[in-house]
Amino acid sequence: MEPLNLPSFAYKVKQVNGKPSIFDIIRRKFVSLTPEEWVRQHFIHLLITHYGYPKSLFAVETGLKYNALAKRTDIVILSGDSLPFLLVECKAPFVPINETVLAQIGRYNFTLKPRFLAVTNGLNHYCFHIVNGEIHYLDDFPRYREHNP
Repeated sequence: MEPLNLPSFAYKVKQVNGKPSIFDIIRRKFVSLTPEEWVRQHFIHLLITHYGYPKSLFAVETGLKYNALAKRTDIVILSGDSLPFLLVECKAPFVPINETVLAQIGRYNFTLKPRFLAVTNGLNHYCFHIVNGEIHYLDDFPRYREHNP
């Protein structure tokens, strides 16, 4: 897998049914090591180790309904009151962060209404929140303790 613009971590990789797999500390199992999963696992570790998010508040690859269509979110972090706090859309490093990706997370925002949204392809990362239909980009990701006392 290619190097990312994210801190490295002590990952566990092994072959499962002849395919490379990486251990997901949230789902507590080995999952197929795709380029998108490589980004997701790095981002999970970033949020835990650098931003203080408790593992117990993560939901990874959970379903949601949007206009009767079944969709899957990459990472949702819940607040202490179990409401969506941060929604993260992960893409493979070769997928550019463009209008299509922003529209995708915007659709998920419509359903989940988290306080913050983020998109990453492991090389470029953006975090923002939407207030009265306006996107407000942040310089950094929110730290858990600053927004969940």
